[in-house]
Amino acid sequence: MKPDLFKQFQTIFDSTEMPRLFFAPGRINLIGEHTDYNGGHVFPASISFGTYALAHKRGDQKLRFFSQNFAHTGIIECDLSHLAYNEARDWANFPIGMIKFMHASGYSISAGMDILFYGDIPNGAGLSSSASIEMVTGVLLEGLFDLAIDRVRMIQLGQQVENNYIGVNSGIMDQFAIGKGKKDHAILLNCQTLDYQYAPILLEDHVIMIINTNKRRTLAGSKYNERRAQCEQALRDLQQELSIESLGDVTKEQFEQHKHLIQDETNQRRAKHAVYENQRTLEALHQLQQGHVDVFGQLMNESHLSLQLDYEVTGIELDTIVHAAWQQPGVIGARMTGAGFGGCAIALVEKDQVENFKNIVHTIYRQKTGNEATFYTAAIGDGARELTEGVL
Repeated sequence: MKPDLFKQFQTIFDSTEMPRLFFAPGRINLIGEHTDYNGGHVFPASISFGTYALAHKRGDQKLRFFSQNFAHTGIIECDLSHLAYNEARDWANFPIGMIKFMHASGYSISAGMDILFYGDIPNGAGLSSSASIEMVTGVLLEGLFDLAIDRVRMIQLGQQVENNYIGVNSGIMDQFAIGKGKKDHAILLNCQTLDYQYAPILLEDHVIMIINTNKRRTLAGSKYNERRAQCEQALRDLQQELSIESLGDVTKEQFEQHKHLIQDETNQRRAKHAVYENQRTLEALHQLQQGHVDVFGQLMNESHLSLQLDYEVTGIELDTIVHAAWQQPGVIGARMTGAGFGGCAIALVEKDQVENFKNIVHTIYRQKTGNEATFYTAAIGDGARELTEGVL
């Protein structure tokens, strides 16, 4: 965290009062990609990068927002009585939406606030900066107004902000991973029932390396809708003989026995990914509970190949990075993470091989794509919470 945020808060808002400090992490999905809308499981973890919010209550109904990341927008203002979506408010619609939905749900937000945001999540990397802003706003409101908010309820409100205020038809994984994150653990989450289990990620000799392709996910929206439609058609085909509600209900054995029902070959491959990937998330939980990090790494590799060959959402940038990572000493697993078509890959790398890994993978990536990759070492930390001053 920038060490002068408290001073900057007092300068920007012309305040002598010391604000309170809150934090919500970003997230990575370790395995289980494109399974959420297919009725399966995901396997995310909250990371050490995230969004900081410094805030105090005002004596009136005015809300004032400032972001160090978007300083050019200046202070964005509104009133507690005027929380409707307004495109001109830009990034501030995320915290405003959270205030609006929590207030509408019966939580008493009785005064205005000054809030300064600062995030160290790489912008556009697919590590869920928007959900991080929503959840840090949630814990901020909980703290400032002494509210008793069930954490899953807060998570659901964050998703409603995305769906019904911002207008993005996203699932609940991002807010859940950020709201319920636990240090040194991933979460096996059923996105339909919200049943979840923690799995230990004890990386004594390895680190999680996040590699940003620095390619914006320009195709993710249209291809996402296309993949979703293909899986829905495959599900309807399988339902001719199987009593199932989603592809997440199908075992690998059932799929192989009934895949002939899916007439379209492309749709069959899409469904295969959804079924097999869901099974990989369940296997990942089992292997990590046994302390078998190396087997988990193999599951990551299988996941990427499935996303590349069956679901076709990787692209040259992600494939170049992941395939290069597989060839490096000390790497036990690597895969794309997120929607695909750009964004980030992750790798489990031995600590003493990190610099060598970064140098070689970066060189290969630049030579093949002409782009520069950015590397981040991420720890798995706790979820959204209030911090004491100076404690990260």
